[in-house]
Amino acid sequence: MSPSIPEFGLSSGGSIASRNFLMGRSPLRWLVRDMPSAPQDNGWRFFSEIDDEEYWGNPDNLQVVSFTNVAEIEPAVLPILNFPVGTDLELIKDDAGSHLIDSATGRELFPRRLR
Repeated sequence: MSPSIPEFGLSSGGSIASRNFLMGRSPLRWLVRDMPSAPQDNGWRFFSEIDDEEYWGNPDNLQVVSFTNVAEIEPAVLPILNFPVGTDLELIKDDAGSHLIDSATGRELFPRRLR
């Protein structure tokens, strides 16, 4: 594990992530926090930029992972762990760095923090 990524352990709960993202086929793009479906579920759903509704609809394309596993692949998620249910974000990467955008407002969160 990278020394810069904190180990959240069991307290962070499980997240559901796209295998396209987890397997490195496509970078993370969509971060959504749904109502947890079980006590161990933190509600976070992570999807790659190539995922679509048909892909999400197939449970074989998704995997339960810890928030720490997601953060090891994409550290830009670190500040969002405790965001509320209903959060819907888009991760954009460009020459200036990583940008978390609130899908409802179009506003960037942490404009200087993720660069």
